[in-house]
Amino acid sequence: MNDRESRNLEYKEDISNTFLKTVSAFANFDGGRIVFGVDDDGRTVGLAGDLEQACLSIENKVNDALRPVPPYRLEIDEKRGTVTLAVQEGIDKPYLYKNKAYRRNDSATVEVERMAFNRLVLDGANLSYEELPASDQDLTFHRLEAQLVEKLHIGGLTMDILKTLSLYSDKDGYNRAAALLADHNDFPGVDLVRFGVTIDDFRDREILDHFSVIGQFDGALTMYRKYYQYEQVDGAQRKTVALIPEQAFREAVANSLVHRTWDVKTAIKIAMYEDRIEIVSPGGLPFGISPEEYLHGQISILRNPILGNVFFRLGFIEKFGTGIRRINAAYEQSIIKPRFDVYPNSIAVTLPVLSLVPTFLTEDEKRVFQLLKVHVRLSRTEIEEKTHFSKDKVIRILNQLIDENIIQRVGHGRGTRYICR
Repeated sequence: MNDRESRNLEYKEDISNTFLKTVSAFANFDGGRIVFGVDDDGRTVGLAGDLEQACLSIENKVNDALRPVPPYRLEIDEKRGTVTLAVQEGIDKPYLYKNKAYRRNDSATVEVERMAFNRLVLDGANLSYEELPASDQDLTFHRLEAQLVEKLHIGGLTMDILKTLSLYSDKDGYNRAAALLADHNDFPGVDLVRFGVTIDDFRDREILDHFSVIGQFDGALTMYRKYYQYEQVDGAQRKTVALIPEQAFREAVANSLVHRTWDVKTAIKIAMYEDRIEIVSPGGLPFGISPEEYLHGQISILRNPILGNVFFRLGFIEKFGTGIRRINAAYEQSIIKPRFDVYPNSIAVTLPVLSLVPTFLTEDEKRVFQLLKVHVRLSRTEIEEKTHFSKDKVIRILNQLIDENIIQRVGHGRGTRYICR
């Protein structure tokens, strides 16, 4: 039995033209393998006839039907009677079969929608959306200029500086990154809502759009400070107390603006609750970075490098992909940690209110939590022995603490242990 079909693996019992759509999909997105001589259930049935001839047939079909021809290789398994077509993600996108581009949807192959097709064209031309010429060339930059004067101590914003920032070229004029930073534009922005006890209880709302993303960033910070910061008098000193670390909020909002897909006409959603802030940014991860690499800050691929460069120069972000690490560092002493959820078409960041003592836990949950704080790492049976709780009760408490993002499970099987986050 072989592995099940997936986004990057397809089986074909014989050689027919149906596999050519999948070649287009693999060449356009992430690459993959097509194994001939295996049925849909993953059973090896083998190809009839000469395998060298089968390779020649596959090669001719790919070379004749795909435009341009993607990078690929063929491998023969004489013992099993199969041929594997390994297709690499190409650089000359889009790869078309019968003038259509395809992508994988789980284990199925479907035609790409218009927006995805346009992105493939840009990718093939080694361009990003922000590099395209702005539709409106009558732009002003008063807010950007004020920030550059304050942060970089320049005398004023000149055309040479706009060119240095890659916002203007003599050939195409202003690009869309410039439009995003302009005082007025047609782009969606940030939709902020402050909720009460329920999501039906709207306490406050701000829609920040059609003006500079710098203004959107500042507007989001203003609303954050309104609800999650207060001043406290300590003797003769007055200090600001943050319920949610400002550094974490700044990083999350700045990164949502820099990494979002701007060709999607929807706003960044910021939902503010009494116990947390949720920030949802349109667009999943850029091609070439996995969820694990994103979550651990191993590599950083800027979807909008021009905008990212400006935010970096202004000190809004760190350029080298340290955003998540900086957010986590702001919660180092907190029991409840930030949460990062990666979806195909969006990224969600949840910033909880700082909690140094989990007062909302039941007495039994507190007992298990305190054990883990003292002993650092315990198995389920060790917790049962120390608390004298039943197995079912311990499992229920551990699952609840995991759901609350207070503890985490590490290891597998008999090596499974529980630790505080």
